[in-house]
Amino acid sequence: MARTDTRFRQSHNALLDILSGIPVGAGLPSEVQLAAKLGVSRTVIRAVVQKLGADGILQGTGRDKQLVRVPKVRDRLPLREEYIRRDELEARFLDWVLRFDVPAGTALNITQLARQFMVPPHALQEFLASLGQSGLIERRPRGGWRLLGFTADYAVELSEFRQVLELNAVRVFTALPEDHPAWAALTVIRDEHLDLLDRIDHDFHDFSRLDGRFHALINSVVSNRFVAEFQKVISLIFHYHYQWDKTMERYRNEAAIREHLTIIAALQVRDASAAKARLRAHLATSKETLLSSMRGHHLA
Repeated sequence: MARTDTRFRQSHNALLDILSGIPVGAGLPSEVQLAAKLGVSRTVIRAVVQKLGADGILQGTGRDKQLVRVPKVRDRLPLREEYIRRDELEARFLDWVLRFDVPAGTALNITQLARQFMVPPHALQEFLASLGQSGLIERRPRGGWRLLGFTADYAVELSEFRQVLELNAVRVFTALPEDHPAWAALTVIRDEHLDLLDRIDHDFHDFSRLDGRFHALINSVVSNRFVAEFQKVISLIFHYHYQWDKTMERYRNEAAIREHLTIIAALQVRDASAAKARLRAHLATSKETLLSSMRGHHLA
């Protein structure tokens, strides 16, 4: 392991120890103070703080950072090299983008991000190349990548494209043969919706993952590699938007569950017209919720 990476990991864990001793909501000491306390450069401190922000431990912009949750054992970094999986990289990168700490137009530092996301630089390059079609990033004329950012226009375009993909998937779904495994999976996920509806008062936070599985099931019946790549981005963005806007979350999630159930009912009787109409209504609600959450972050 490179010496600089070892120092980063040690500093990361040391800062977690410091944060464990302060209350949630407290401000982070200055970079100068932390660098002196940990015996490392301010560059290392900045990299560690950025990662803790991406992990949801710290929040804020510039020098104004606060502790938003108590560090846990799983937040610590191993002191030996352990690279994360591709799906973990996707989630971490989009989480980093969608937390709004990174302004549009930012040049992406491959070396720094590879360290932050715990992947080798070549793996990050490959991931960014695959993400280039999503519209979130673009290749710079002189090499490297630039973040285009998550804007209101991007959200609208993404929602519209999502509707095109999912309406097509519904059409395919209703024409599946009786013995296709998607029908059994649809019954299972219907039961999961009913179960969550029964305990919605206490477990409404569980909806975002159920929502992801529901839409993934619908889209799974379309075999198209390009659709699959875009669906990854769409799924992650709409998963994270549930974490942005907590206003009336319990009631919004209950309403979305009921919308899902009406779509499932139409699919089960192979009523493509009804399923499409109900899906359009559901996606319109989802789009408005996404835009509302962005307005809450002054992005729309």
